[in-house]
Amino acid sequence: MTQATSDLTKFQWSPQPKAAALVQELLDEFLKRCPDAAKFAKRLHRETGTRFIDWISWIGAGPSSWAARVRECGFEPDRSEERFRHPAAMFPMIVIAKKNSRDSIEVNVRADSVADFLFANRLPDRYGIIGEPGVPSRFTLVYSTGRASMGVRESHGENREKFVPRDNQAAAIRELFRLRRRAFDEETAGFEDANQLIDEAVKAVGPDRAADLFFSAEREYWMSRNRAAQIQYARQQRLGLGWANHDHHTYRSSREHFKDLIAIFEKLGLVCRERFYAGREAGWGAQVMEQPNAGIVVFADVDLSPDEVTADFAHEPLAPRKELGTVGLWCALHGESFLEAGMHHLECQFDFDAAREQLAALGVNSMKPFTDFPYLKQCFTEGEMWPVEPKRIEALLAAGRITPEQAEKFRRQGAIGSHLEILERNDGYKGFNQTGISEIIRQTDPRNAGGARG
Repeated sequence: MTQATSDLTKFQWSPQPKAAALVQELLDEFLKRCPDAAKFAKRLHRETGTRFIDWISWIGAGPSSWAARVRECGFEPDRSEERFRHPAAMFPMIVIAKKNSRDSIEVNVRADSVADFLFANRLPDRYGIIGEPGVPSRFTLVYSTGRASMGVRESHGENREKFVPRDNQAAAIRELFRLRRRAFDEETAGFEDANQLIDEAVKAVGPDRAADLFFSAEREYWMSRNRAAQIQYARQQRLGLGWANHDHHTYRSSREHFKDLIAIFEKLGLVCRERFYAGREAGWGAQVMEQPNAGIVVFADVDLSPDEVTADFAHEPLAPRKELGTVGLWCALHGESFLEAGMHHLECQFDFDAAREQLAALGVNSMKPFTDFPYLKQCFTEGEMWPVEPKRIEALLAAGRITPEQAEKFRRQGAIGSHLEILERNDGYKGFNQTGISEIIRQTDPRNAGGARG
């Protein structure tokens, strides 16, 4: 078996119901002990369509019987005998206190900004914020009852050397990423320009911090072109949370620049995880990448042939070809996701049914779900229709890659651009539905009139 073939099969994620039941038991007990946190959890669901558990970064518990139980449920020590993570699932880290600690439960909620959270929720800074503005990690306690407490933490790339930016370097790097040039006559020049920026950022603040700053700017650019994202972000930011519930960032790439895209992400500390190949009929593949310290996951899509799946298509050049699949045509119409087009979609974690219903009431409709398992539910909001530059249409027509009828349709209607993806994970399931993704890829092909609506 080749390495590339092994990579297609070695990441076999599965639901972990026993561990999920333990985490839920801890949270239920915490909410019972902390009425203010319970009120906040209800407000979260009502105003954002999200669940309290999806915002939790870690849970701290007194000794009692929790230590033995977390091990029984598959959690393993992480850098100490007090910190436990589940290697095969997506759960909050569990921290078991020392034996002389009282039997209390502490929950940490993720937010993009501690100060935004305090401001949005009209909470005075009564406990003090740990960490100066601009450092990689900040924390504050917001509710405490003695036997339970809730804190809010912002984390911008966990660096094991506890690097603190000097001379406000992080702010300068963030501005470089936000304002980076995206439109180029030759896209190769765009990748070269971005490479220089990322080299500078990694040298200044390290790959973890640079990754956090880069993808924050990417979400902002994507959101500027997506109405559903703007509406949902406003809902979440009213509670001071931002996009801290992001699940993964999806990029579409041409075959020509897929290797360049992967190389840039590897500079930012992302490592290759599972690969997808959707089959001969679907005609596309994807590389999943993860930056474990910055908490970033990327899904990188590319047109792919059956005979290429056993090769290392993330690192070996893909030969040019005339025909365009769904991913290649999207890039030809709008540009590379990494450059002018921006991300195809951001996927965030929600209460699936509640989010769809609440967004529909605000005029944001969803496409038919493409995954509906007990442990994983997924759907897109209806796609944003973007105008297509005439020169792109003429180039495709001249190359015989689209028909005159398709060219006229793109001139008149534009083409589907981006989405917000609504996702619900249960039982800690960390993977994706390959069959369902194949179906939604077909539904969002620019050559189709649109997508199925739900």
